[in-house]
Amino acid sequence: MDDDLDRRLRAFLDRSRFAEIGSVVTDLDGTAVHEHDGRTVISRTVEHGLKHLVDLGRPYIINSLRFPLSVLRTFGRDWFRIADAPIPTVSLNGALIGHLVASGDGVVFEEAEAYPLSNVEIDAALRPVSALVEAGLRDVLVFYYPRDWRMGEIIWTPVPERVLPVREKYRSASAVTAVEFDKLRAQMHGEEVCMVFVLVDAPRDRLMAYQHADRRSFTTHAGVDKLSGALRMAEVIGVDLAHSVGSGDTVMDRFLEGAGLAVTVGDVRLPYRGLMDSVRVRDPAALG
Repeated sequence: MDDDLDRRLRAFLDRSRFAEIGSVVTDLDGTAVHEHDGRTVISRTVEHGLKHLVDLGRPYIINSLRFPLSVLRTFGRDWFRIADAPIPTVSLNGALIGHLVASGDGVVFEEAEAYPLSNVEIDAALRPVSALVEAGLRDVLVFYYPRDWRMGEIIWTPVPERVLPVREKYRSASAVTAVEFDKLRAQMHGEEVCMVFVLVDAPRDRLMAYQHADRRSFTTHAGVDKLSGALRMAEVIGVDLAHSVGSGDTVMDRFLEGAGLAVTVGDVRLPYRGLMDSVRVRDPAALG
């Protein structure tokens, strides 16, 4: 750790009430974990830091775009081993919050609160998809995430022949379907859906013909994002985000602007500033 970073961290600890009511709120991918030999792993420095945090009696909160089943499958056991206690978890861009808890020989997600989309919001998310498909674009996928975390991730493609290739590409999916669009809409209306992600998997030059066609689009209930999720989870576990450390690496990590100390991981320039200070570290290993 360089001298300036060390000085600013100490200044935050002196100025804030972190030791009494603070926590560490962290994104996962690209922030607290990284890819290594095709696996998503926690660096030793981050693991050491988390263990030290637990020893100090301060909680940490996972705040991820991932769905709970993905967190559990990928590194839930590792994080639970470090904490040896229920882990506060904000998932799906703030739409589903709860805890990772022990259950038998494994770890499961236990919901605290959920903020599902209304049917009007689902229709608004699907409307551009319908227009693209009617215009002849077939390289579009709809990912949706039910409130029932055990259902995981469901993907829809308008092309039945693409079901197997999509399943091979997105192995995290619990199901890949190619039902008629109206049936997809009816199915989503019949479930409590927490987040919809639309991916247009086509080259940019092909998208030029489709005005307003975003390559990626996330939809959660109005007013719900990683900041709202972090604030609510802080209330649930009795900490104050304004006296906490937040760490992230993308524009989705808006909770950084609600944290006392915002830590940006990597070279990306984010518009968010912590309430007391903002610092930068080079990579997930340096975050530890």
